[in-house]
Amino acid sequence: MTTFSAVMRRVAACIARLRHYITQAGPILVIVPMMAIVSLAGCTSLVIGAGATAGVSAMQERGFQGAVSDAAITANLWRKYLEVDENMFRMIDIEVVEGEVLLAGQVRNPEHQLEAVRIAWQTDGVKRVHNEIAVTEPVSLMTTANDLLITTRIKTALMFDTDVYAINYSIETVNGTVYIMGIAQNETERDQVISHARNTGYVRRVISHVRLKDDPTRQRI
Repeated sequence: MTTFSAVMRRVAACIARLRHYITQAGPILVIVPMMAIVSLAGCTSLVIGAGATAGVSAMQERGFQGAVSDAAITANLWRKYLEVDENMFRMIDIEVVEGEVLLAGQVRNPEHQLEAVRIAWQTDGVKRVHNEIAVTEPVSLMTTANDLLITTRIKTALMFDTDVYAINYSIETVNGTVYIMGIAQNETERDQVISHARNTGYVRRVISHVRLKDDPTRQRI
């Protein structure tokens, strides 16, 4: 096994173990120090302390309470997917912003896709669901690694762009397709974020679920 493959497997194992602890203890873990949680899984170097996490959440447009609520929804969805099918749990990526859920990833049959969406709609706190789940065979390890690289490059570009509040955006990449969720200060910032994604190497297409800060639907949904 190459060093790169070993690192990818290590990251995947850390994420799986973190999800396991969340599903065992429930949404309350969103307010427990993340350093303590992941230390149990031997992945301490992958996260930051709870104090910093709380500070970051408070700076987001959705605020600290919004971030906590979204994290609770995510934990609930992980738990429910694991109860239904382990493959659904492993293959579906979840992003939640102000109760708005993005489901991305791949499942092997349409029934799992429909079930994943149904579960999301029935989860407390969910206001809207974006179904971006593809029905297909699982992608290769190399494709997964490439998706991770794309996501990292986009997040880095946003972080160093002084005209973008990178903290307000979530990025998921599945088989070269980039999904963006978040809250933009204005149309200019939104377009800039989308441009960063489109200009990143190996990106096939970009799907944006970004809303504007003054979007009236933020109050209605």
